[in-house]
Amino acid sequence: MAISDLPRTLWWEDGTVQLIDQTRLPLQGDILSCNSYEGLIIAIKMLAVRGAPALGVAGGFGVALWSQTEGKEMTGTSEYLRELDKAADEIANARPTAVNLSWGVNRVRALAHSLAESTPAEIHEALLSEALKMEQEDEAINRQLGAHGAALFTKPTKFLTHCNAGSLATAFYGTALGVIYATAEQGNVEHVWVDETRPVNQGGRLTAWELLMAQVPSALICDNMAASVMRHGWVDAVVVGADRICANGDTANKIGTYGVSVLAKEHGVPFYIAAPASTFDLTLANGDLIEIEERDPREIEGVTVSGTFDPGDPKVASAFDKLTSDGPCDLPMTKGHHMQISRKGGGYAFDAWFKTTPTHVECYNPAFDVTPAENITGFITEKGVISPDENHSFEAAIKSTIAD
Repeated sequence: MAISDLPRTLWWEDGTVQLIDQTRLPLQGDILSCNSYEGLIIAIKMLAVRGAPALGVAGGFGVALWSQTEGKEMTGTSEYLRELDKAADEIANARPTAVNLSWGVNRVRALAHSLAESTPAEIHEALLSEALKMEQEDEAINRQLGAHGAALFTKPTKFLTHCNAGSLATAFYGTALGVIYATAEQGNVEHVWVDETRPVNQGGRLTAWELLMAQVPSALICDNMAASVMRHGWVDAVVVGADRICANGDTANKIGTYGVSVLAKEHGVPFYIAAPASTFDLTLANGDLIEIEERDPREIEGVTVSGTFDPGDPKVASAFDKLTSDGPCDLPMTKGHHMQISRKGGGYAFDAWFKTTPTHVECYNPAFDVTPAENITGFITEKGVISPDENHSFEAAIKSTIAD
């Protein structure tokens, strides 16, 4: 396979939002069909769709989905806009750290309010058109961003990346991996080290899968191996994505990114953030003001295993049929373990959670950390590479580039 064969992450089809369920990758390629904005919010919260640019597109689609299912049949535009705002707020608040989600929601919301003299049905058509435009723009932006990044790496380069800022984190192509893909297309990727990215392994499950599909040479490492591969001189550059970038360059990204930046600085390895202009939040002066999402402690208290099986024994099949006759069946297990079985095609799907920590242990599970601007070499955007001034300040360059 090749980069062009990577799957699209989410799309609009027959009045619904279709998306790859990333919680089941790479072992299963399930497609979720969201026919209500509430269903899309659930998909966002459970990480079925994730990654800043993809969440931006999902935000636009979410408002259009509300309009499709609840809004366009309203007769009064005032009521329509009032109820749209309520739904838009719900969508935007589904994940508070990723600024692209609220950016996507507010782009479509603003269009709706600019059409206050139109009917709800007319506004709906405009909103859907705008959301589809956002999806198309995202791929073009990512490819432009990738081209700017590839221009930095003109000889065979050994990369390290953290989390997944690839095609799965966007409508298509990717940000950090977009840079790597564009560099690979020029024949200048020697190797990519992939941090597994605990606690839900977006690197191990998603980035490693993407790079295999794209035939880019890579190897998976656990998070605490990053220092070792840098010390050996096996990393020429670190490229990661971002979920929110402040006016001074402080950047929120997947938990563990800050630690990688510290290691890169210690070992003299350039550390780049690859992100579109929509990820910059010039309303926040610095990273201390970023709201950091905390997630379910179960993500670090145990491990989740999903899969499918097709029992060959008719007696077993009959038992599973009875268990799932009324829908998914929850099966409590000993020692806090848990399994759910549901029908899937001619077989059965299972989702199992196995507790690996002591009972009653306290857990702290922030989804993101903040990398200070002084640890960052530059920002790779669709508008070019943003570099610091002689005092290693990004503020003026960010303002002039992003506000342009």
